[in-house]
Amino acid sequence: MNPAPAAADLYHGSIDNVLAAYGPLAEIRMKPHFMRAEMEYPPQEIVLLATKEEKALELWARNDGDFKFIRSYPIRKASGGPGPKLREGDKQVPEGIYRITHLNPNSQFHLSMRLNYPNSYDLMRAAKEGRSNPGGDIYIHGKAQSTGCLAVGDIAIEELFVLVNTIGTERASVVIAPHDPRKKPLDGFASHLPLWAVELYADISREFAKYPRSDI
Repeated sequence: MNPAPAAADLYHGSIDNVLAAYGPLAEIRMKPHFMRAEMEYPPQEIVLLATKEEKALELWARNDGDFKFIRSYPIRKASGGPGPKLREGDKQVPEGIYRITHLNPNSQFHLSMRLNYPNSYDLMRAAKEGRSNPGGDIYIHGKAQSTGCLAVGDIAIEELFVLVNTIGTERASVVIAPHDPRKKPLDGFASHLPLWAVELYADISREFAKYPRSDI
C-alpha cells in the first residue's frame, strides 16, 4: 500500500503546472460560451459580478467593443450575510469594487484568485472608524466551503484561473454586491449597515448598471 501523500503533494506547485493540467480542457469548455456571445477567446478584459443573495458569479468580457455577458457560475458557498466586511473574523464576504492581485496555484481549496481587499476605500473607512484590523486574505476559490471568501467549485475556478492568467490580473476586476441591484435597489439605509453604506451601494449600483441583462 502506498503511503498517503504529504499535504504539499496535493498542491500544484506552480502556475505552469496548473496550465499544463487544466489549461486545454478549461479553454475547450470556455470557448463555446464566448462563441455564443460572438466574441473571440481570449478577451482583452473581464469583469466578474458577484451577488450574495443570488449566489451567482457572472463573467463579462470585451475585446474592442462593449462588455458582453459570457456566462454565470453558481457560488457554492459564501459565509456571512448582506453588508460589507468590517473586521478580521467577522466571516463576511466583502462588498465593493476590487481587483485580482494574484493567482494562487497552491490553495487548500484547489486553486484561488486573491482580491485586493481591503482596498483604498475599505482602508479609509476603517481608519475613520478606528478599526485597526479590517481583515484580508479574501479569495475566489474552488471547493464548496468558505469563510469570508467566494467558493465556486473546482471546475469554475479552473476556467477562471486559466482565463485570468491568459489575459493578466490587471485586466480583471470583481464587483461584489449583497444582491443584484439590476433587479431591486440596494438599501444602503438598512439598520444593520454603517452610515457610509449609502455611498458604497451607490458605487456598486453604478458598476452593475454598466452590465445590463435583458433576461433579469
